[in-house]
Amino acid sequence: METGVRVVGSGQVSAAPDVLRVSFSIEHVAPDVASAVARVAEQTDAVTAALREQGVDAADIGTTTVNVFQEYREKETDRAYRGSHQLTVTTKDLTGFGRLLNAAVDAAGNGLGLNALQFDIEDKSELLVQARELAFQQAREKAAELAALAGYSLGSVTSVSETSGHHPILRAARNASKSFDAAAIAITPGDNTVEVSLEIAFSWA
Repeated sequence: METGVRVVGSGQVSAAPDVLRVSFSIEHVAPDVASAVARVAEQTDAVTAALREQGVDAADIGTTTVNVFQEYREKETDRAYRGSHQLTVTTKDLTGFGRLLNAAVDAAGNGLGLNALQFDIEDKSELLVQARELAFQQAREKAAELAALAGYSLGSVTSVSETSGHHPILRAARNASKSFDAAAIAITPGDNTVEVSLEIAFSWA
């Protein structure tokens, strides 16, 4: 039988983001699969070229998903197929969202969708170290309090398990069009939070 006390401590550390990730989708509906795929490929190439012209490196533009499927339609209507290609663009220019979106809209028009944008922290290693220290401190304080209530003294650590999470800033998706002016959107990055939870078991002294 286990003797001692088992507690969970959590630590959170926040920092300003240094990376912006934008998810675009390019879609086209056509009466046959080949036409849908061909048009999506053409528009994807155009969007990629437009983003490159804005200074985005090729390595920072990547495919997330590619889909082709038959659309549901009422009976006695012509068949239609929807092709889609989702791209994720990564940039360290946190204020360049409007410029990138306008370039993509000009390239793909109403075929472009904005799925999401996310402010993130590229290297979270130091933040995780700080969060672990806070989590361990909280767990030890909690365990010492419980030990005192039970009439024991706190002993050594017998086991530790960790879970960690990251809370980036996400923005909602929306559709784009030729008349859309991305400069009108005020995008302001706030702090991102890294959280670590430690489950720690202590023996009695």
